[in-house]
Amino acid sequence: MRKNILITGGAGFIGSHLVRLIVNKYPEYHVFNLDKLTYAGNLSNLTDVENLPNYTFVREDICNFDAIKLIFEENKIDAVIHLAAESHVDRSIEDPFSFAQTNVLGTLSLLQAAKQCWENDFEGKLFYHVSTDEVYGALGRDGFFVETTPYKPHSPYSASKASSDHFVRAFHDTYGLPVVVSNCSNNYGSYQFPEKLIPLFINNIRHNKPLPVYGKGENVRDWLYVEDHARAIDVIFHKGRIGETYNIGGFNEWKNIDLIKVLIKVVDKELGRPEGTSEKLITYVKDRAGHDLRYAIDSSKLKNELGWEPSLQFEEGIEKTVRWYLQNQDWLDNVTNGEYQNYYEKMYKNR
Repeated sequence: MRKNILITGGAGFIGSHLVRLIVNKYPEYHVFNLDKLTYAGNLSNLTDVENLPNYTFVREDICNFDAIKLIFEENKIDAVIHLAAESHVDRSIEDPFSFAQTNVLGTLSLLQAAKQCWENDFEGKLFYHVSTDEVYGALGRDGFFVETTPYKPHSPYSASKASSDHFVRAFHDTYGLPVVVSNCSNNYGSYQFPEKLIPLFINNIRHNKPLPVYGKGENVRDWLYVEDHARAIDVIFHKGRIGETYNIGGFNEWKNIDLIKVLIKVVDKELGRPEGTSEKLITYVKDRAGHDLRYAIDSSKLKNELGWEPSLQFEEGIEKTVRWYLQNQDWLDNVTNGEYQNYYEKMYKNR
């Protein structure tokens, strides 16, 4: 069945992996990749699909309701997979307004456009909202987040995502809009903007720069390989039950300090250094405000209902990730020096 799918934030880290998967796996679908191209949106992530006939890039802000509605109407959008978001906790602490603007009002803009364009016929339509495990707050040493865990966000970022989740469900309950929601754990893999822990530390180890560790490095996160996340979104999009929530986790908990030592070992080995040499770069810094101790997701519902589970063990995934960044130093250098932001002008200004 032919579908016109709007993927928001498709030039970002997770979004670019999802766009690549859908464009290649479903040639009968036409993917419209909508991205504002802020600092984390990078079209060079998608050079391998940018000229395919079932792919179109649209540069727009999800907060621009009139433009979004026009995109729905002109392209006869059948489904939305909404990933566009401000997502870095440290940035949200410094600038909470931009997180509320993009994550809450931007989501509301998309919901309203979908409702108005689809309200005469919801058959075959879907609004898929991609969220985070951080909306649930923090766990102690034991237990897991499940789909019914009460929301208790602790940062401006997680509060903005929690609000957007509530709006999505409200549009389902109030207007009958067909929706699904997924909440994922920390992602890692290729094409991640190097403000996040894993690519930042790989790059710093490569350049013998300090490795800043919050507090004592005791915070625990569940890590999910980004290509596994894209596969999960694909499964939920096609098989998930309308109105349901699915948690996506890696079954893969690590203390930050233990993860960092694994990274050091792998990067040192790949660079031909004695393993552990770069541990001297570890620098403990003041803990982040409101830093949640532990996140951990129970993905049993997704596994039992839809048959998804992670494909990689963490050690294999982290080795693949480290090799990718070390073998794609031009990409990393272009991102860190801002050169990637000129790609749109080079590739699209005359189209």
